[in-house]
Amino acid sequence: MERTIEPEWLDVLPASDHRAQRSRADLRRINSLMGNARHLARMLAAPALRIADLGAGDGSVMLAVARKLRRPGVEIILVDRSPSAHLQEFDRHGWKATAVTADVHDFFARRGLRFDAIVANLFLHHLDADVLSDVLALAAERAPLFVACEPRRARLPLYASHLLGAIGCNDVTRHDAVVSVRAGFRDDELSRLWPREWGWRLSERAAWPFSHLFVAEHDATM
Repeated sequence: MERTIEPEWLDVLPASDHRAQRSRADLRRINSLMGNARHLARMLAAPALRIADLGAGDGSVMLAVARKLRRPGVEIILVDRSPSAHLQEFDRHGWKATAVTADVHDFFARRGLRFDAIVANLFLHHLDADVLSDVLALAAERAPLFVACEPRRARLPLYASHLLGAIGCNDVTRHDAVVSVRAGFRDDELSRLWPREWGWRLSERAAWPFSHLFVAEHDATM
């Protein structure tokens, strides 16, 4: 299945649109079904005190990660073109959350940005190869750990994306889910776009049941 990128309806609907609001609620359920918070938390098990989340949405995925890690003292920067809705809830887990309303390129253009880890959940598949390569290069300059959880471009996820109406997802979610899988990743597609620099360990694999997990970790001793 060749990778294809098409517009997703949620990206163009006004935030106040009731179909968009319903679709965002659907996305929280879909993330839970995909187990993305579990996948991200496992990769962040080593101490990471300052984390940036690219395309964070309403922050619900990283909030679920905070619940799973049970590690106070983390600073999380939620980067999205729309404000996050869950900032105060991070306080309950001892995390300090900051929302940055910006395009990812504009965010990385700020001076002095350094993180222990950068994560991306269901974000990279929106980007074509040239833009994606730029974003990965910028991330590699600013953190020794990068973790991405994206749709897996394969038959099972595509089949499942056509069945979301069965769990009550609306028309926006049903459309965007199919588009997302077709724009997703497989094999070593993200590894091939990561900067070819010494010291990086790359891991890329299917993450059951429907996700594709990419991890880039820099080893300063190499």
